[in-house]
Amino acid sequence: MQQTQSEPKTALVVVAHPDDAEFGCGGTLAAWAAEGWEITLVVCTDGSGGGPDDATDVGPAARRRISEIRKAEQQAAAKILGLKEVIFLDYPDGMLQPTLELRRDIVRQIRRIRAQRVVCQSPDRVWTPQYSIPRFHPDHLAAANATLAAVYPAAQNGWDFPELLAEGYPPSKVREVYITGAPVLNFAVDISATIEQKLAALRCHVSQLGTDQTELAGRVRQWAAERGQEFGLPLAEAFHRVEN
Repeated sequence: MQQTQSEPKTALVVVAHPDDAEFGCGGTLAAWAAEGWEITLVVCTDGSGGGPDDATDVGPAARRRISEIRKAEQQAAAKILGLKEVIFLDYPDGMLQPTLELRRDIVRQIRRIRAQRVVCQSPDRVWTPQYSIPRFHPDHLAAANATLAAVYPAAQNGWDFPELLAEGYPPSKVREVYITGAPVLNFAVDISATIEQKLAALRCHVSQLGTDQTELAGRVRQWAAERGQEFGLPLAEAFHRVEN
């Protein structure tokens, strides 16, 4: 993909929760940022369902507290990766649906930054032992379905969401999409130079991953090495990449 000299390189990453981007593509985002890409991260939910599984205090105040903590963790992680900004759409965590409202919110962000690249989670379940359960998360599936519907045709079609024209956001065509956790992976990014940034970004998410992430770091390195081996790279993150 080629840009003119004056054209900024813009990418939009859409995920369901804080920490999803770090796990799925943190090394890739750090590599792109180092190449001069301006990257906006959109987190669809408020992260308010990310407390301990055995918690008994799950009322509004507790949900607000964990939401605030997770948002701060996400901002810190984004800074480490070199992202330009983080947008929280604040849909209730655990209740995300691929609604027209969510689609419009994502279209708004695509058009606002004139995104050339979009990264999203997979809309499909993967029936393999590794990573299977996280890929079943309904919020992940909903965010992915809404994002792909936003990319095509809505973002580039002025007839979709005409109210966005009134807001000053004309149609904008996404050139390529990178899908994390897809059943079919056809593209990989070498993250050898950015694996430490990925791990440092993950360490920001203490509320979800704890303070001692030694074991997790080992697993992340192993996953990156396994992906890299598939594509002839030392350490990699893999995607299903499509052009529009």
